[in-house]
Amino acid sequence: MNKLLMIPAAMLLSTAAAAPKISAQSIIVNPTQPALSVSVRVNKDTTGNANPTYRVGENISISTSVNRDAYVYLFNVDANGEVTQILPNRLGGENFVKANTTVTFPRAGANFTFTVGEDLGLNKVLALASLTQLNLDQISSFRSQQDQFATVSARGQNQLAQALSIVVNPIPQNSWVTDTAFFSVVGQTPVQTGSLFVGTNVSNATVTLNGQRLGSANTTFSSIRPGTYPVRVQAPGYRDFTTTITVRAGVTTNLNVDFAQAVTPAPAPIVNQFTLSIRSNVANARVFVDGREVGTIRNGGLSVSVARGSHEVVLIAPGFRTFVNTYNVTRNAQITITPAR
Repeated sequence: MNKLLMIPAAMLLSTAAAAPKISAQSIIVNPTQPALSVSVRVNKDTTGNANPTYRVGENISISTSVNRDAYVYLFNVDANGEVTQILPNRLGGENFVKANTTVTFPRAGANFTFTVGEDLGLNKVLALASLTQLNLDQISSFRSQQDQFATVSARGQNQLAQALSIVVNPIPQNSWVTDTAFFSVVGQTPVQTGSLFVGTNVSNATVTLNGQRLGSANTTFSSIRPGTYPVRVQAPGYRDFTTTITVRAGVTTNLNVDFAQAVTPAPAPIVNQFTLSIRSNVANARVFVDGREVGTIRNGGLSVSVARGSHEVVLIAPGFRTFVNTYNVTRNAQITITPAR
């Protein structure tokens, strides 16, 4: 604790014989500010001293704390030495941190996330805390108007440290400090798949899974993603067999179809043809009618000629659940499909 003795001017003018009196108001106590410190860590490491592993595409968050009110600047140094300024950014990343609090970036309610990139190997997050705001324009810049994060001209942690030393050189040495967190990036985990065996008691049967024709029956179909799918098994002269099966990772699902009675072909009636217009708000969705792919949604829809009667319509689009429904067509008609995610 620093103590400063303040002597009133009148006492300096008094004679040596006068006895000075020191009042309590003559002593001013100036509390000493503690040295600035900063801590940075990633969400898989609560200590800030480990080297956790992340996979490509995995979400990551960064936490930092300071012992005094400070502005915190975050930089990512990837395994190839490229440096990105994480904070501040154009997405509204406020970098002021109050003393003795822990702030996690992205902050709660932020409209963005941090995702681990494809640079495999050791990555680093460097935190620089400063009691005053810094101007980083001389070391970092946005490459285009679309970039949300600035790119730093320095490469690697050593060059970054040299560049930052130039930025902080004009300010007192005890008003800024740094800390580093480490994490390693590895490749994505391969998606496990399952298999499906479809057996029948007749020849020339074909298998359609989730609207996609797999091939002839009495075959094991592999590399199928786990999930529940509609299946249609068709054989000439027999009624179609439809069901739902579940494929599990590392397991072969067996489906045996016994076509018991052949269907006697009826005299071919005069078939009225109608136009079925299929509309959807999902672009590039594949459309199947009665197990046959009829096209891809372009400009909001497509049209197909169908006979009078019931027809199964299947719509498949990446990122959406497969849509399956049956429609009874008795005239030209239009249907609108809005698949769920």
